[in-house]
Amino acid sequence: MVRLTEADESEIGGKGASLSWLARRGNQTPPTWVVPPGGSVDVTVLDSGKTYAVRSSANVEDGLRASFAGQFETVLGVPVSEVSAAVATVRASASAASVTSYRDRVEAETPVEMTVLIQEMIDPAVSGVVFTTNPITGLNEAIVEAVAGSGDQLVQGGVTPDRWVARWGSWVSKPDSGVLTDDLARDIATEATRIAHDYGRPADLEWVWDGTKVWWLQIRPITGAADVSIYSNRISREFLPGMIKPLVWSVNVPIVNQAWLRLISEAIGPNSLEAEDLAKAFAYRAYFNMGAFGDIFELLGMRRDSLELLIGLPEGPDQPKMKPSGRTLLKTPRLIGFAVGRSRFGGQVETALPDLRGRFRSFDRDLSDDTDDELLTAVDDLMVLTTEAAYVNIVIPLMANLYTSVLRRILARYGIDLELIDIADEAERSAESDPSAALDSLAATFATYGADSPEADTHLEGFLDRFGHFSDSGNDFSVPAWSESPELVRRLAEARSHARAADRRAWDAAVAGFSFLGAQAARIVRRRAWDYQVRRDHVSSLYTYGYGLFRSYFLELGERFARRDIIGDATDIMYLTLAEVRATSAGDLLPAQIRSIVAGHKAEMERVADLEMPDVIYGDHFTPAVAASPGGILQGVATSRGRYRGAIRVVNGLADFDKVQDGDVLAIPYSDVGWTPLFGRAGAVVAEAGGMLSHSSIVAREYGIPCVVSVPGATRLEDGSIVTVDGYQGVVVVE
Repeated sequence: MVRLTEADESEIGGKGASLSWLARRGNQTPPTWVVPPGGSVDVTVLDSGKTYAVRSSANVEDGLRASFAGQFETVLGVPVSEVSAAVATVRASASAASVTSYRDRVEAETPVEMTVLIQEMIDPAVSGVVFTTNPITGLNEAIVEAVAGSGDQLVQGGVTPDRWVARWGSWVSKPDSGVLTDDLARDIATEATRIAHDYGRPADLEWVWDGTKVWWLQIRPITGAADVSIYSNRISREFLPGMIKPLVWSVNVPIVNQAWLRLISEAIGPNSLEAEDLAKAFAYRAYFNMGAFGDIFELLGMRRDSLELLIGLPEGPDQPKMKPSGRTLLKTPRLIGFAVGRSRFGGQVETALPDLRGRFRSFDRDLSDDTDDELLTAVDDLMVLTTEAAYVNIVIPLMANLYTSVLRRILARYGIDLELIDIADEAERSAESDPSAALDSLAATFATYGADSPEADTHLEGFLDRFGHFSDSGNDFSVPAWSESPELVRRLAEARSHARAADRRAWDAAVAGFSFLGAQAARIVRRRAWDYQVRRDHVSSLYTYGYGLFRSYFLELGERFARRDIIGDATDIMYLTLAEVRATSAGDLLPAQIRSIVAGHKAEMERVADLEMPDVIYGDHFTPAVAASPGGILQGVATSRGRYRGAIRVVNGLADFDKVQDGDVLAIPYSDVGWTPLFGRAGAVVAEAGGMLSHSSIVAREYGIPCVVSVPGATRLEDGSIVTVDGYQGVVVVE
């Protein structure tokens, strides 16, 4: 039996090693002695006037795959005269039947070697745990959980701790009145973050506050947090709004992602990014993979957690700055070359557009004599061409936005809002490239001659010749083009003719009060901004035209499939993926299989049509759930990641164990170590009490099932109800 800081680290077990690490680095830890496996207890070194905590430090505890949390005994408040007996109790717990069952469940093979720690008791006013990174989502936020008195309540006992969540120096959430002051909770989070920085990885730490100072009792690495994929629709919904049919997704996303990947690679150089990794569909909606953007940030030498700003998380005074580093400087020559090349891109586009237009027009032809294989080969060729156009359609709007942003800042210095300024002369406006201007012109004809006049019909025909390839969604070829719905365009123009345009100040009047240099700078930037806006209109129109050509090819195939009685009508083809269309054409799928696929996608899209989608999705698997009523959504705290949909089984105690079937969702008041075997049957766990260190949470994480705790009313749910448990957002949806 030796002092912890003097012990051989090979004999002090997992908890002992981490506590020794804390102590050796000057952190406030209780005096601790170590009794190695088979070692004797020497109580003469202990202070007879104090009590002690006798704790396990087995070689298998706090491992990466299994923690053995709550499996071994801990004896608190032990007087010196009873320390030897307490050590024997802890050692004996290594052979308990519950430990054997647990070892089998987690497939632990290492024999248990029990080291025992004898730790001077700290009289705890408050006990708790702090996570320096969110262990569920991997986000850069510190989580402090605390209870009055002893910390064993955190693991079992049905107590829900007070919870503070801090991000970048601000509270994301905190209790109205907690067992800690906000300042003390902030100090604990700050100190833990410093310790984790020294530790070299995200960590969770146990602590107690004796009313005067904080004592650190344990540190463990947080594993797996960096492996969580994060998806956001904050940007993607601007490019691909609404629900996306399977065929549209399987064509559009490879095109757009390849174009983005080309742009990214030109900017940062060779990388391991894959086009298919940039976006993912959840409930038929588009989400960008923010982890891929985090990879880009790292390649540019910026902090990875800067991406949290892009997904719209709350800001704070200590938020990461998107500033360059040494690695960024190494990329500077390439980035400068990239920027210079893009500055000349507008002129290159003017030359390239006629060629792209001519190549697209070669696809705009009668398809009736083509074979299925010829149509699909043409689709492949059209995808290559459209990817070229998509690249241009990304770069030009980015340049337009860049110059417009610069112009907005220049005008803002003079107190002028760009939105109230007309940056174009009337002579510069072109109804040939701008559908809005063309609609205004059509509306003026309607107002002058009447919507049913020959002049209106002629003007409408000319409008459709020029802009008939547009639709309600230029990124969704399943939507009919304007040319297919001329009466819709007519009504749109009629409505526009009765609308009053917003009053906007002319450019010359707006800059009249500028200094000479200010006016010159504004005019130069204004010219560039307007030039790129015009080019953006040209490019967007051409891209929409080329992309819309997919519609005619797939509808031709759809009509053929319908005539063969493979699908109900031509538009059903939109509910197949491109791979399934190829398989259908080749005869690799039976008609019954194809009709089942179409029906399944239609039914699922209808089911999730009104789903309120989250801005951010954590993990690669999203289970869409529609609540039976507004009251059918229960909010708690996510403590084990994942999503799961299944039937609820309310378990209030041992008498309810038999009714639980494999795959059920457990609804429990709380759990202790005796409930562990029940978790082996569960698909997810919902608990009314608990926190990150509750037994429910720990076992759920080790068993790889979602867990949401602190859910009021969980045990009042009806047995057999279908629920979806979101172990990322802490939400339980009763369907």
